[in-house]
Amino acid sequence: MKKVSAGPVLDEQPEVGHERDLYGNQLSTEYTADLSSVEDDDIDAFFERGYIAFERAFSPAEVRDALSAIDDLIAGESGSFRGVQYEASDEDKTERPVRKLMSFVEHDARLAALAEHADLHALMQRLLGDTPELFQDMALLKNPGGREKPWHQDSAYFNLAIDTTVLGVWIALDQATLDNGCLHVLPGTHRMGPAEHFKVRDWQLCDSAVERRLDVAVPLPPGGCLIWHGLLHHGSPTNHSSQSRRALQFHYRPVSSSSISTEERMQHFGGAVRGAEC
Repeated sequence: MKKVSAGPVLDEQPEVGHERDLYGNQLSTEYTADLSSVEDDDIDAFFERGYIAFERAFSPAEVRDALSAIDDLIAGESGSFRGVQYEASDEDKTERPVRKLMSFVEHDARLAALAEHADLHALMQRLLGDTPELFQDMALLKNPGGREKPWHQDSAYFNLAIDTTVLGVWIALDQATLDNGCLHVLPGTHRMGPAEHFKVRDWQLCDSAVERRLDVAVPLPPGGCLIWHGLLHHGSPTNHSSQSRRALQFHYRPVSSSSISTEERMQHFGGAVRGAEC
């Protein structure tokens, strides 16, 4: 698995208040049953909308294994794993909840099996038109009160050639709902190309530039999955519920893709570099 340099990631910054109306209540009605039932029309719809959602991508057993693997990694069962990141806080706490796990597939076979899932890889191949290569793996743990991930494009984080198709794969391990911070997408925005990002609450689109009228929330059951284009505008609000929202997230690129410098990436995505203000 090749790693790709990422851009600014401000996960250790305390949350700054954001407008609740940045995220709407319109729910997605477009779901495909499972990974093995994707037809050509679904592929066409992906390139039109920029995403495809699945109700039953992974089995209950696979979800249980993933949750057990996450618990084991946090507990230190893999002595060599150092990828645990904690929730930022302004309070003086001796313990903070875990927000994220990074780069775990080489440390746990259960999680590697999901990243290498045959049906998932077959779909990645169809969407990329090339052999898929996993280059980033994360577990995202949004505990009650867990903070927002502002609207952004994933491709803004990676030093990959600008015309590279990046695919994000998000696998729900808990019920993902409007209340606990399911993903929101702006359909079709991937066709607009790179957008300016700014260091505000995170590395993000400027709030005033978000096309809120397009907002569609994508609730998912455990084992459900959302796949999106790396240029699709998407985000996830604060968890305002008492329920956790745990998920896995993988990023794939074509094996033939090439890298660029941070400076070149910023010429396309860096708002401040381009003289813009937020």
